Amino acid sequence: MVVHDLYVHEFGPADGLPILAIHGVTGHGDRWRRWAGRIPQARVLAPDLIGHGRSSWLPPWDIDDQVDALAAVLDRAGEGPVTVVGHSYGGCLALHLARRLPDRIGGLLLLDPAMAVDPARMAAAAESTVWDGDYTDAEEAWHDKRATGWTDVPEEVLREELDTHLIDYPRGRVGWRMSIPAVVTTWGELAKPWVLPPAGMPVTVVRASKVQPPYLRADHVDALLAGGATVLDWDCEHMIPQEREADSAALAAGLLPTRAPR
Repeated sequence: MVVHDLYVHEFGPADGLPILAIHGVTGHGDRWRRWAGRIPQARVLAPDLIGHGRSSWLPPWDIDDQVDALAAVLDRAGEGPVTVVGHSYGGCLALHLARRLPDRIGGLLLLDPAMAVDPARMAAAAESTVWDGDYTDAEEAWHDKRATGWTDVPEEVLREELDTHLIDYPRGRVGWRMSIPAVVTTWGELAKPWVLPPAGMPVTVVRASKVQPPYLRADHVDALLAGGATVLDWDCEHMIPQEREADSAALAAGLLPTRAPR
């Protein structure tokens, strides 16, 4: 079995209350840097997922392998419960991780999580990644972000994304620091059936109401509510950690234990 050693961005004090922050498809762990600054009492571990950022781009790239790698990151957090925050595909992975290691996780914050998404929608996303996954220059990349979920993200945050995540591609093109084959595979993974968190685990879910159709289906929401989760609808686009940085960080802080880890 291959277990990838993920590249992990760390923010906050070494003895802070641990948070594992999981980014979405096409993203990277450094996206959580500004967000982590809103929670000064926390030590935020933000890995680059397999096929993304500075982690290995080698396969396999499926959910189980991502969860294997994230479980190894939990070991870096030390003993005691860890609060797990997941955005989009990261929310899907957070749920699978919680089911795998329920005793290690003290609470879940799922920010517009994506799971059991319509297969036709994911097929279209995969085809778009294959045919339109790069750009002529940074300005074209900027316009693409503004048109795809980053509409209301502050300009300085978007420019920082371009500075840190945009790299040179072959044939004079530019694109995101990610493996195109891994991302195409991941879109297919998001069409798999949804799962629920372990019974009794504190769970807060935020849905972005401007995303239509929503990534989180109504039947999944009903099941989460029946299990005791808190589900909030926010008037925003998909990139909640960037668009609603302070608000989403406050939710994460509210899930932290009151006693610092030993």
